[in-house]
Amino acid sequence: MRRFLAAASAATVLICAGQAGAQATAPSTPAVTEGDWTTRDFPIASGGALAELKMHYRTLGTPRRDAEGRVTNAVMVLHGTGGTGAQFLQPHFAELFGPGQPLDAAKYYIILPDNLGHGGSSKPSDGLRARFPEYGYADMVEAQRRLLVEGLNVDRLRLIFGTSMGCMHAFVWGQAHPDFAQALMPMACQPTAIVGRNRLWRSMLKDAIRADPAWRGGDYEVQPVQGLRTAVDLLILAGSAPMAMQKDLPTADAADAWMTAQIARRIPPLDANDLWYQVNASWDYDPSAGLEAITAPVTWINSADDFINPPELGLSERFAPRLRNGTYRLIPNSPEGKGHGTHTWPQFWKDDLIALMARSETR
Repeated sequence: MRRFLAAASAATVLICAGQAGAQATAPSTPAVTEGDWTTRDFPIASGGALAELKMHYRTLGTPRRDAEGRVTNAVMVLHGTGGTGAQFLQPHFAELFGPGQPLDAAKYYIILPDNLGHGGSSKPSDGLRARFPEYGYADMVEAQRRLLVEGLNVDRLRLIFGTSMGCMHAFVWGQAHPDFAQALMPMACQPTAIVGRNRLWRSMLKDAIRADPAWRGGDYEVQPVQGLRTAVDLLILAGSAPMAMQKDLPTADAADAWMTAQIARRIPPLDANDLWYQVNASWDYDPSAGLEAITAPVTWINSADDFINPPELGLSERFAPRLRNGTYRLIPNSPEGKGHGTHTWPQFWKDDLIALMARSETR
């Protein structure tokens, strides 16, 4: 049961809902520095602007510069919907930053942003609530770019590693800024518009929040818990690992007790406006038409037990050949699977990361 609980807590799209224990770092993890970068009048593609954009971030390691003063060793790791950069400090992922590991912080300058609408960065719950502009993935990537260039003086990345929503951001990055990253590792997504069942469960989640009588147009006095409970139910299903659940929740009582605990843990940290915007942000995502524009080496990985990206749709077989320097791998289903959350468990793909770093060394 303990193994399954660990898997499930990382598995939902929000998927890091609540971020319980996110600050617990591996013993060998280097020191983490936190900071904020702000800018004024940040334009939003759907219309309007944020009077002030704040981007919160964490870094590990030290930037190294070439003779022209440009940083040469920066790696950006991007979280999924509802997450924060802090999730990558959990021991099972942070092992990658340790001595001799693929993203050794003694060698690389690791950047872990809280993306627009998430964590310590600008989000609806800061005060604007439902008057917050409806940002999309293009806005989120532009906020990341400006944090790097204007806030951290980084105009080139050794690697973009992205999970779930961060996976989709990596595909946007590869097209919008083909020369910015030396390599891309998108984990757990498809490079195409979110339609079909994937759109349906997201729409159900958004509708549940705004259908709650406590919603009050987003100016609620208390959180719309009825809507949030339905939202959490959907997030749990979307992030589930079916073979692991069948093994680790073998009785009705075990399944019911686990569900009760999950609801009690996940709902209290949530803000309904923040969650609605986070799930809504994919409205402008569809990189499928321009995959040939991605020039960086790409290692793209999905898992066969992923409810959000089911392999039987055949999308990866259609899109992977269009990546001029791409490698695609599907992680097989197994009782040890983590469902959608496989993207943050290195035992499934660390060798792929090592290979990508090697084959992109001289780009």
